[in-house]
Amino acid sequence: MTFGSRSKLALRRGISLSSRPSTSPIVRSSRFIRYNSSSTVPPQAPLPRSTNLSTAWYALSLALFAGAGYLIGNVGVLPPSTSLVDSSFAIAHQLANQPRYGSHKDYQDAIKELTEYFKAKGKEDKVSTDDDDLRSHGISDWSYHPAKKPTVVVWVESTEEVQHVVKIAQRYKVPITPFSGGTSLEGHFSSPFGGISLDVSFMDKVLKVSESDGDVVVQPGVKWEDLNAYLAKENMPLFFPLDPGPGATIGGMVGTGCSGTNAVRYGTAKAEWFLNLTVVLPSGEVIKTRQRARKSAAGWDTTKLFVGAEGTLGIVTEATLRLAPLLPTKCAVVNFPGVEEAVQAATEVVNAGFPVQCVEYLDSRTIDAINKGGMVKKAYPTADTLFFKFQGSDSAMSEVSKNVLSVVKKHGGKNFEFSKNDEEARSLWEGRKAALWSVLALKDGAKVWTTDVCVPISRLPRLVRETAEDFEKRGITACHFGHVGDGNVHSLALFTNDEELAVVEHAVHDMVERAIRLDGTCTGEHGVGIGKIGYLPLELGDGTVNLMETVKRTCEFGFC
Repeated sequence: MTFGSRSKLALRRGISLSSRPSTSPIVRSSRFIRYNSSSTVPPQAPLPRSTNLSTAWYALSLALFAGAGYLIGNVGVLPPSTSLVDSSFAIAHQLANQPRYGSHKDYQDAIKELTEYFKAKGKEDKVSTDDDDLRSHGISDWSYHPAKKPTVVVWVESTEEVQHVVKIAQRYKVPITPFSGGTSLEGHFSSPFGGISLDVSFMDKVLKVSESDGDVVVQPGVKWEDLNAYLAKENMPLFFPLDPGPGATIGGMVGTGCSGTNAVRYGTAKAEWFLNLTVVLPSGEVIKTRQRARKSAAGWDTTKLFVGAEGTLGIVTEATLRLAPLLPTKCAVVNFPGVEEAVQAATEVVNAGFPVQCVEYLDSRTIDAINKGGMVKKAYPTADTLFFKFQGSDSAMSEVSKNVLSVVKKHGGKNFEFSKNDEEARSLWEGRKAALWSVLALKDGAKVWTTDVCVPISRLPRLVRETAEDFEKRGITACHFGHVGDGNVHSLALFTNDEELAVVEHAVHDMVERAIRLDGTCTGEHGVGIGKIGYLPLELGDGTVNLMETVKRTCEFGFC
């Protein structure tokens, strides 16, 4: 049995993302995404001809990097092997041997058995083939990649139930895609081969908090915002610092290796914030990746194996998270003549060792959108702008404000505002929080394609400048902002019809390739999903991608 299929076929088959015709919109969800598919038939059914995407491309995208989810199925044509195969052979072999899932009858028998199992538990309503449920678990209004609905949605509430569903899927060769927050943006939770959408959103319990150890055990459906609200309610001076976006769940954050505005100080999910995971493997076996200790030199870091694997290797059912001390916070806002000056100032502030929690860049068009959107109490000067968050005592922050002011002035910074108290800090930060929704108001009836890339910090000005110029030449209304402290930029491109969407798709493709040419990555924090899968060989090389596939194939055949 397997969690998916092959990989890296898109570029090998000459499939360019910029040449793909646009399809119905999908939404970006955060970390376990919901799908909307147009079909509930088994995987052997023909794929839509309108997408111009090969079965291989679909297999690839769902196999290795299916975003917030993963597939479980059976690939009997591949020999069970724990040997690393040369990339050139492996690629040809994968192209010739695509995965085989169950028949239509297998799918229906699986649904019947799932229904009987949950009915016996008094939970018959936890299994659904209702079209609205299928659509909400397969198609996202924030994502513009090919999307298909699952065949059935199953809501689970425990590791035991997840394990039982996995064993049924294994028996009938039905793929599984986990779902909870539904906030990812790159088609992570689409179900190209139908199958089971395993919704873990009801697994939303905070199981145990240890204030003295600074950690917490949670289920995968817990949202990071709710976790921090819970800690505050319990008067614990701790918080979980990863903040990828509203609605993101812990399970999805593990899957995508998430990041957020706090990454400058606290790093990403691939740091040490996930101490231990409980995972249901494709075989149905339940494992824990390590103990609760803050560090361990005992063998492979198997926790990290699952962080960023986007669900392709197993389903996370519990996570032990490291917490950080909750410190007083101050904010500052300052304007610059352009992106070069803003990035240079941000880099110097970070490198000087000031207690920076966040450094956010917003271009002048984004600031203009915020002012016009009416979602904030004050108007900001229409200019390229940096938003800072600092942490520490009042006396320390007073000294920081003076030092930061001297740095930003050297780079043309003007209109420097530094919060004097918590209320002023919240007020100053309102603009950054309102950016996405304000941008949408720039164009009547518009939808937005939002994507991200990341480059070395020194190359961020060039990336933003060249991307902005390219979008302008194409007539695209777009805004650019992001986490300048670590070189991560988000671009939001507006469109109102299919013709404009096609233009945006080409521009996004060129933006991603531009970032890779600048020694960057196709995604700093959104994740790979279906939308970015074709760029992995270009960014990482065939050998690296093949190594990932080999680990995956090993898990598929039960060797892990």
